[in-house]
Amino acid sequence: MATEKQILEALAGVMDPELKRSLVELGMVRDVRIQDDKVSFTLALTVPECPLRDQIVAEARAAVLALDGVREVQIHLTEMTDEERRQIGLGGIDQPGVAERFNRIRRVVAVMSGKGGVGKSLVSALLAVALRQKGHQVGILDADITGPSIPKMFGLRGAPPMGPVGILPAGTRTGIKVMSINLLLPADDEAVIWRGPLISTAIRQFWGDVLWGDLDWLVVDLPPGTSDAALTVMQSLPLSGVVLVSSPQDLAEMVVRKAARMAMVMQVPLLGLVENMSYFVCPDSGRRYDIFGPSHGEEMARRLGVPFLGRLPLDPRISELCDAGHIEQYATEAFEPVVRSLEQRAPEPRLSPLQPKS
Repeated sequence: MATEKQILEALAGVMDPELKRSLVELGMVRDVRIQDDKVSFTLALTVPECPLRDQIVAEARAAVLALDGVREVQIHLTEMTDEERRQIGLGGIDQPGVAERFNRIRRVVAVMSGKGGVGKSLVSALLAVALRQKGHQVGILDADITGPSIPKMFGLRGAPPMGPVGILPAGTRTGIKVMSINLLLPADDEAVIWRGPLISTAIRQFWGDVLWGDLDWLVVDLPPGTSDAALTVMQSLPLSGVVLVSSPQDLAEMVVRKAARMAMVMQVPLLGLVENMSYFVCPDSGRRYDIFGPSHGEEMARRLGVPFLGRLPLDPRISELCDAGHIEQYATEAFEPVVRSLEQRAPEPRLSPLQPKS
C-alpha cells in the first residue's frame, strides 16, 4: 500500500502547464486519503473551469497510478481562494491575467446581434478576413462559449499550444489568431453546459490568459442576446466599440434595438450596423432578389443614431466555404466599406465606466 509521502512525491513531478511549477509546490494537492489500493485527493485549480483542467487531472492520475499497490485514483476538484492565488503570484480572478501585460492590442471590436440566425459569427469571420487582407494583424476571440462556430469556418482543430506565460491562440492559414472553447474540447460536438459565471470566467481567461501578442484588431464574436456573455465582454474587456448585425426582417430589427440599448447603457460606443442576407443575386440571370423583404438597414441605422456600414448578400458560396473550413478564400469586396468605416471610426479601446468593482 502506497504512503501519503510517496503520493506527494509522485505528484511533485506533475507540473501546472501554465505556471511551470509542480502541483505540490503550488499547494494544489489536498486531503490525500488512502484505503487499501484506492487513493483519493483534492486538486485546487487556480481558476474555475481551467481550460487545461483535463490535462492536469490526467497527468496527476497517471502519476499516482504508477505507484506500486495503487489500483484506483479518485480526484475531486475545487478552486483556490483569491488569497491563495495571490500567494502564488496570480492575484484574484478579477485581476489581470498572466498574459495580459504582454499583449498589445490597438482596436477591440465586439460583433453583436441581439438574436440568433442573422449571421453574426459569419460577419465576425469575414470582418477578420477582410482586415487581414488589408495587411492588419488580426485575432478573433470567440465569446460564444455554448455555440462556437469560428473554428469550423477556419478549419481549425485541436488544442492550442502553451506558451511561456499563457495559451497561444491557434493560427489560420492566412495568420489570423483564434481562441475558442471548441479548440479545448475533446470533440467538436461536445456540449458546454455551463451557467453564466463559468461562461464569464472563460471569456475573461480568453482575454487575459491568452498570449495574443501584437494585434491591430481583435474581433470579439458575441453570442446572441444581452445576458452574461455580452455583459462580461462590455464590463471586463477594453472595447473600441460594438458592430451590430441585423437582417431585413422586422423581428430582427426589434431585437437589434435591444442590443443597441444595452451598449448605450454600458457606455460602449456603437460603431455601426451591418445588414446581412440583404439580397440574393441569381448566378444565371444576374437579377437581384430581396428574399427576406426589402432592406431597412439604412432606416434602422438612422433610428438608432449609428452609421450604416453596408449590406452583405445571401451567397451559397459562403456556406460551402464555411463547411469546408475555407472562409478565408471568400472574396471580401462587399466588406470594403465596412472595413474603411471601422478604420476611420474605431477609437482606442477603453474599459466601460460601468466595469464591475473588484
